[in-house]
Amino acid sequence: MKNFYGRLMLDIEGETLSHEEKKLISNPNVCGVILFARNYANKAQVRDLILQIKSTSPDILIGVDQEGGRVQRFRNEFVRLPSMQALGDLMSASPASAISFVRDVGWLMATEIKLCSVDFSFAPVLDVDRDTSSVIGDRSFSDDPELVSIAAKAFIEGIHEAGIPCVGKHFPGHGSVKADSHIDHPSDSRTINEIKSHDLIPFAHLSSHLDAIMPAHMTFPNIDKDPVTYSEFWLKRVLRENLKFKGVIFSDDLSMKGAEIDGNFSDRAKLALKSGCDVVLICNNREGTLEALHHLEKNDYQSNTVLDAMWQRSRNDTIELDKNAEIRLEKVKTAIEQM
Repeated sequence: MKNFYGRLMLDIEGETLSHEEKKLISNPNVCGVILFARNYANKAQVRDLILQIKSTSPDILIGVDQEGGRVQRFRNEFVRLPSMQALGDLMSASPASAISFVRDVGWLMATEIKLCSVDFSFAPVLDVDRDTSSVIGDRSFSDDPELVSIAAKAFIEGIHEAGIPCVGKHFPGHGSVKADSHIDHPSDSRTINEIKSHDLIPFAHLSSHLDAIMPAHMTFPNIDKDPVTYSEFWLKRVLRENLKFKGVIFSDDLSMKGAEIDGNFSDRAKLALKSGCDVVLICNNREGTLEALHHLEKNDYQSNTVLDAMWQRSRNDTIELDKNAEIRLEKVKTAIEQM
C-alpha cells in the first residue's frame, strides 16, 4: 500500500511534460493524470511521456478515455475500436456468439493501453440510450438496461483479464436527457422509482464488478435538489449504502458546464469531496486546477485509501505479451475490422 493518495486528477498540455507540470504532479495531493488526444502522437511518444510522468511521481495513476467509437483518444497505431452500440447490436442479434467477442474487445482495449503504461480507461459507459442523449447516443451499448448490463459485464471481464481497473459511468444514468453536460445543465424530472427501474439497473447489477464509478453532472429535481456530483443522497445513500459500492468515486471534469456552481473551483472541489467523491477531476482549466489544489493543501485531507485497490490492480501484472496473447490480439483486431 502507498503511504498517501491525493484527491486531484488533472490534465497536461502537450506531448511532453513541462517544468511547471513536473512541479504540479509532484504535489502529494495529485493522484492522477488524464491524457487526451493532444497528448498522443504515437505509441513510442506516449510511452516516453508516461515515463516522464512516472519518473516524476512513481505512484501516480494515468487514465484515458479509450471507450471506443467516437471517444477514443489514442488512434494512430491503435486498433480503431467499435462503438459500444455496435457491440450491443451484435449482442441483441446473436447473444451467445457475441458475448465472447465483447469480452475480447474489452481485453484488447485494455491490453493496448496497458502496453503503453496507461493504468486504466474511463470505461465502460453504462448509460442506457440509443439516440436520446446528444452526448451519449452510440457510446451506450443499448437502450435496454438488461442488455447494457450483460454486454458491459463481458466488457469488464475483458478489461480485468488484461489486468487493469475499469470505471463505470455516468451514474445514475445520463442517457435519458438530450442536454450535454459539457455545455449545459441537464435536468431529469423522473422519480426515483423510474430511475431505479431503468437507468440504474446496470449500476445495480455491476456495482461489485466495478473498480470505480463516475457520476453524471446532472440534476434530478424530483429526487434531490443537488447535481449528482454534489449530492450526498446519490453518492452516499444510493451508491454507497443501497448499491454497496466500495470502489473509487471519480468526479467527472469539474470544468464542465454541468458542474458549475456559485463560487470558484475550490468550492466545487470542496463540495464534491464532501458529498462523496474520492477524486476530483479538473481538465482544460489550469487556474481552476490550482485553485482546487490550494484548497487541498490548505485543508490537509486524509489519505484517499480507497484508491489502493485500484492502484494495486493497475500495477499487479507484466505488460509484455506472450505468444498466445499476440495471436489473440491479431484475431480480435481482424474481427473488428470485418464488422
